[in-house]
Amino acid sequence: MIKILIDCFGGDHSPEANVDGALAALEKYPDLHLVLSGDQAVLSPLLESRSYDAARVEILHAPQVIGCDERPTDVIRLKRDSSMIKAIRMLRDDDSVSAMVSTGSTGALVAAALTRIGRLQGVIRPAFCPLLPTMNGGIVGVCDSGANVEVTPEHLRQFAIMASLYMENVYDVKNPRVALLNVGKEAEKGDELRQTAYKLLSETSEINFVGNMESRDLLSGAYDVVVADGFSGNVLVKTTEGTALELLKKLKADIYSKLLYKLGAALMARMFRDEKEFFNYQNYGGSVLLGTSKVIVKGHGSSKATAVFKCVEQAYRMQLSELGPKIEDTISKYEHYEY
Repeated sequence: MIKILIDCFGGDHSPEANVDGALAALEKYPDLHLVLSGDQAVLSPLLESRSYDAARVEILHAPQVIGCDERPTDVIRLKRDSSMIKAIRMLRDDDSVSAMVSTGSTGALVAAALTRIGRLQGVIRPAFCPLLPTMNGGIVGVCDSGANVEVTPEHLRQFAIMASLYMENVYDVKNPRVALLNVGKEAEKGDELRQTAYKLLSETSEINFVGNMESRDLLSGAYDVVVADGFSGNVLVKTTEGTALELLKKLKADIYSKLLYKLGAALMARMFRDEKEFFNYQNYGGSVLLGTSKVIVKGHGSSKATAVFKCVEQAYRMQLSELGPKIEDTISKYEHYEY
């Protein structure tokens, strides 16, 4: 039995989306057990109105909610009865609990995870790794995408190792192609950090480093993992997602602007639906926090039930893959300094 915690509050569509997504995963995976963290007075009526295997669901009563505008260090200290912090404590203290999913405050989740859960042996800093679709029907992971604004070349090497193992063991991507986000493809491009990281990644035999990547090529399908500092990676992911959404909006507006376009669109309705689903980030789950001693998946704050289901599925598959020991074993082959 794999037991996963669901932080049911904090997202834009919480708690309904969190509950519905979690129960959908429960139905798909017969060996899954859920712990729903949140106000029992709210969660119990929601569960009563739904059909599910009650023997595999329990509630962790947590009446407080963390707002996205609250300081992470404050909520850890002052909101101990919040759905996120109580879940983090249970994840730490209960060996039967394998993973946690949250759509709440990113800052609070990272701070709580680092101070309460801790890192895998040898990991300097955990990093977020979200997935995006590529034009050839595959996926690409961006590591880091927000957990570490300032990094060193050694951090980037560890991000590359962790993300490569993640893509290979959880998504069956054979020999993942790893690229370094940079301002040009040539080896000498970029600042001192990127140039040193390029050399370090080239010398790392456990990864398939293929060189630098310019941001415009993220969805090309030529790469499986892109390594970046958290600031650049976050900008890259959000710009890509935002551009896709705005293009879809413009396409829709243009179609409805003329009768001829409407008629043409009617004949291509199925194709437009497929394209919308392809670009919909809700279908790709959340960002896994690679490097923590237990599995943590951070979903978008705007996650609906489908996205929550995908996040739970990610956590489930990560636990099955036994990714943590593989990361520790590979990282132990390289000397590094603690920062």
